[in-house]
Amino acid sequence: MWVIFLEAGVALALLLIIVWATWPKRRDAITREGNKSRDE
Repeated sequence: MWVIFLEAGVALALLLIIVWATWPKRRDAITREGNKSRDE
């Protein structure tokens, strides 16, 4: 039974790491694109 909880915890941790690693880049990219279109 503990293996199920371990796998669920690892999957959740991996998901959180992926979201944390990609979230600022996406927001920054969107902000940069918005600034470029505004400047032009």
